[in-house]
Amino acid sequence: MTKADPFVTPEEETAVAAVSAIDDELGVFDDWMERYGYIIELGRKLPPFPDDWANDAHRVPGCQSRVWMEAEARDGKLFFAGASDAAIVSGLVALLLRVYSGRTPGEILATDPIFLKELGLLEALSTNRGNGIAAMARAIRERAAAEQPVG
Repeated sequence: MTKADPFVTPEEETAVAAVSAIDDELGVFDDWMERYGYIIELGRKLPPFPDDWANDAHRVPGCQSRVWMEAEARDGKLFFAGASDAAIVSGLVALLLRVYSGRTPGEILATDPIFLKELGLLEALSTNRGNGIAAMARAIRERAAAEQPVG
């Protein structure tokens, strides 16, 4: 039996297309309680995160809940895996990885996480959750910056 790939493969062609699709999907719901349910469901669909990665070496600092991430470079693109011990935060991880995983470091760095504010996510979340998702986006972008060719 082969292990499932823990890294998220992008559904959309570009990060911008992913943000647009998420905006459309969230727009279907009338209120934030329904949107939260949808976000939690996205988290449940994340690929299984290996148990041996749920450690301090993979932990994202700045998150109230425990969040773990791992990245792998493949063919010039960065793929991310992630998980959290909180259902809503797993959903937020899924949203970020849908936008950023499977993209080149340049595309990741060109996709400002301001989309989180534009989608209304930051206002709808508690301050601690908002700080946490910002910390996750920062960790993704720092990894992308580290992968950028020097030149």
